[in-house]
Amino acid sequence: MAGTKEIKKRISSVKNIKKITHTMEMVAAAKSRRMMNRVQGAKPYGEKMEEILAGLEHLAGTVESPLVDRKDNPKKYLLLVVTANRGLCGGYNSNVLKLARFRILELQNQGKEVEVQVIGKKGASYFRFIKVPVAQTYLDIDDAFSLDQSHRLGKYLMDRFASGGCDAVEVISTVYYNSATQLPEVKQMLPIGQESSTERPTLHPSGKTKEESAEKKEEGYRQNMIFQPDPETIIEKLLPHLVQTVLFRSILEAVTAEQIYRRVAMKAANDAAGDMNKSLTQLYNRKRQASITQELAEIVSGADAIA
Repeated sequence: MAGTKEIKKRISSVKNIKKITHTMEMVAAAKSRRMMNRVQGAKPYGEKMEEILAGLEHLAGTVESPLVDRKDNPKKYLLLVVTANRGLCGGYNSNVLKLARFRILELQNQGKEVEVQVIGKKGASYFRFIKVPVAQTYLDIDDAFSLDQSHRLGKYLMDRFASGGCDAVEVISTVYYNSATQLPEVKQMLPIGQESSTERPTLHPSGKTKEESAEKKEEGYRQNMIFQPDPETIIEKLLPHLVQTVLFRSILEAVTAEQIYRRVAMKAANDAAGDMNKSLTQLYNRKRQASITQELAEIVSGADAIA
């Protein structure tokens, strides 16, 4: 069993680690609050964009845009996997990468050609470890990423899709629902509107199906709005902005979820360090007490022997 000196060294080490984890928890908490404010700030624009396009969805068949070019049997998929540049964030990276690997195997089993592009060092190292080729890696996107970075990436993906470099673009990232719920999901980015054709009929809070709600919304737009220029031109111009918005919100929510995961992980590590420090201190006190008792017993025995 370890002596008192070794236990004291371990207590000192645990205290130092506890200081580090506590500091990291505070930093992650500050960053997560800032990122949540950015998510809430971007939410109204994204929701209004989706609302306008939903109201004009009946015109999608008349729009001549490569972004809505749907293929009956897409063969080439481009998967953009969003991970972190750093670890110490619990299951954030592993959850996303597990879903990405499942999606890759699913598409390959269907005979599809899959191209993987990765945001973050953790994703790049993981795919290199499992020997999955990565076509492109982006290491400059973190909690300080800008709108310009997202727009450049979005333009590149739209150009790839429009030129026939891929038949579909999917984003695999962690979706932020609230401060307590963040889940990894696969989101179709291109072509626009393809997922809606395969969705199950879901009930709106009003009790109507999604299709009935959309029809009512379209009717409201036709009655209450004046379009200048014509609605077809408007929706054609809005489609690239929708793609940019979807990508920006996906990255923003993923980075926000990363900071929340890191805060929770550091809180757990900080609590574990506190519990370990407490148990080591108790062990040290017992060892010290036993040592003092033994010394006293030796002194008394020596005094008895002399007497």
